[in-house]
Amino acid sequence: MKIAVSSQNFRTVTSHAGKARRFIVFDVSDPAQVTELERLDLPREMSMAEYRGLDHPLFAMDVVITAGAGGGFVQRFATRGIEVVITGETDPGQAVRDYLSGMVKPPVVDPSQEHGHTHRHGHGHA
Repeated sequence: MKIAVSSQNFRTVTSHAGKARRFIVFDVSDPAQVTELERLDLPREMSMAEYRGLDHPLFAMDVVITAGAGGGFVQRFATRGIEVVITGETDPGQAVRDYLSGMVKPPVVDPSQEHGHTHRHGHGHA
């Protein structure tokens, strides 16, 4: 299983997955051992907000974990059978371990980040 975690700084789980260009990819073929496989550092035109092609590195994932994503992002991945998980965990490796254990931390809502409209976010996990 391959899990991508949005991380614009390659240190913490970040939000705005549709605009994100950096992802840490983990291999979890052995759930007891979460291993960083690679880091994606995509050009601007490969952000999901810009990309309209059929073949994208994120489409090879089984799960995408992020701190926030809009409904369009979630739906686009769902049509490919890729689960999008929204988490409040900031450590990418821990976010993957939380997902595998079925104990995903709920996202943190920062009132200063509210901008007057509602996003539909996917919150499903195994």
